[in-house]
Amino acid sequence: MADDMGWGDPGCYGQKHIRTPHIDQLASQGMRFTDAYAGCTVCAPSRSVLMTGKHMGHTSVRSNPGGVSLLPSDMTVAQHLKQANYQTGCFGKWGLGDIGTDGVPWKKGFDEFCGFLHQMHAHYQYPERLYINDRLTPIRGNQGRQRGVYANDFMMERALSWLDRTSSSQPFFCYLPLTIPHWEPLAPSEELAPYSTIPDPLPWSDKSGRLASNPRPRATYAAMVSRVDRYVGQVLAKLNEKRASANTLVIFTSDNGGHFKGIDTEDYFRTNGPFRGFKTNFYEGGIRVPMVARFPGRIPAGRVSSFAWNFMDFLPTATALAGLPAPSNVDGFSILPTLYGKKQKPHDYLYWELPSYVGASGTFREEKVMSCLRQGDWKVIRPKANAPLELYNLKSDIAESRDLAANEPRRLAQLTALLDSARTPPRSQTQPPHPWVKES
Repeated sequence: MADDMGWGDPGCYGQKHIRTPHIDQLASQGMRFTDAYAGCTVCAPSRSVLMTGKHMGHTSVRSNPGGVSLLPSDMTVAQHLKQANYQTGCFGKWGLGDIGTDGVPWKKGFDEFCGFLHQMHAHYQYPERLYINDRLTPIRGNQGRQRGVYANDFMMERALSWLDRTSSSQPFFCYLPLTIPHWEPLAPSEELAPYSTIPDPLPWSDKSGRLASNPRPRATYAAMVSRVDRYVGQVLAKLNEKRASANTLVIFTSDNGGHFKGIDTEDYFRTNGPFRGFKTNFYEGGIRVPMVARFPGRIPAGRVSSFAWNFMDFLPTATALAGLPAPSNVDGFSILPTLYGKKQKPHDYLYWELPSYVGASGTFREEKVMSCLRQGDWKVIRPKANAPLELYNLKSDIAESRDLAANEPRRLAQLTALLDSARTPPRSQTQPPHPWVKES
């Protein structure tokens, strides 16, 4: 899973400027989804949906400060799969519980973890430390202002080593939540070299002073996307080496829509394809993501599917594949029939929200929350808290350019009722003190 990669970034989705041969290979050997969605429009809530199988109206983590934890009662994908004797590893950005909380990966079903617990630390591509399980481990070469070891290279080495050590007599689940192309906009020099001719009209400088300024942000973005593709290729090569390719489902996606607008004001890459919006909002560009799946002999090769689904469906899909009973108390359902090329009943609706979090109190504002709901080709959206509802038909207006709320009052009323009933109020979401000092 990439971090902030837009629907339009891989070549198989129409990208013209960025090289993604391994993701494109996955798509040609499997199924590419046109209407797949992230769990939310920002990082931690989206991951909460992925791990719990509950949509944003019900999942535990509905805020995005970085250290809010899953509850002890939350059963993750990994915890379910442990019941079927799966080996489980997580390598990358967790974001669902900092050290000392109930939500750390090793308490949520993962045998091995390497990466960032607090997602704000993952804004740094050359961190001084990373967690290996519960141990905060110095990264040699990254002390002070030195940039020696790219975080994702380090985490991927651990992932590939873990795959080497997995037993061939047991199934495995490897979760790879990479931290790029999310800002900080930095990429290894060898990845930048092929993009030397990309025009970069303006350098980018971060006013907060926490992230690195960059004279070539556009080329760097392309390089980070290509770095993600390189890691996909490494995983595929490792599966071939282990002779596990034929019996392994590989899924590639992104945690939310692209957010390159702050750098690439001309939208040079069309990172979110034909869609309006980007990360942090609920127009299609903020939540519709690349999604490709390969399972040789089971998923027909070269297929394109418009079946609409989102991250809540991953958990029940994984448990179905593992032969476990369908999980209770989740919002998603298994999409194995669709993956296997069969027809299945669509969702009654898909729902997202992002309530306004008050960090000082750990509570949420009393308001009509920023939210959206898709039913068939129709989508209702409240683009910000307390704003009037907008209505779009995605079949005739994929760019969400014509608000039909005034023209379709009965449709709007129907979808509004669903929007209001799809959620329960979020719990208070406190977190440990922000540990910038530990990592800076």
